[in-house]
Amino acid sequence: MSLRAPADVLPHRPPFLFIDVVSEVVDGTSGRGTWRLTGDEWFFAGHFPGRPTLPGVLMCEAIAQLGAYVVLSDPKTEGKLPLFGGLDSARFRRQVAPGDTLTLEVTLGRLSSRAGKGSGRALVRDAVACECDLMFVLVEA
Repeated sequence: MSLRAPADVLPHRPPFLFIDVVSEVVDGTSGRGTWRLTGDEWFFAGHFPGRPTLPGVLMCEAIAQLGAYVVLSDPKTEGKLPLFGGLDSARFRRQVAPGDTLTLEVTLGRLSSRAGKGSGRALVRDAVACECDLMFVLVEA
């Protein structure tokens, strides 16, 4: 099955769309994707001059965007918009720099018609850069 481009599923747009490719979605329960960091991204200029580093909160946002892609790929959520409801247990394990490619993974847990939970991680060359637990609410789009 061919997966749709992130911009065809998510409401996010550059410069706040942090997924380049979604490579896998499993039955609305998990997903995998990538974000290639070129170094031209707006945040690298100021975070930090001389040592550009991807802000950790943007890794969490990328994981959440992948989770939203998985949720919105389910026909039962048509017309809905997943919004952040909370972020727990976020851990940042390594620096992410220009030229790195983040492999994003997310697994959804409980999902009702109004809210859900999940967990995810971002990896660079098979090393965990970030992991976190997500909570989200579903609202009318």
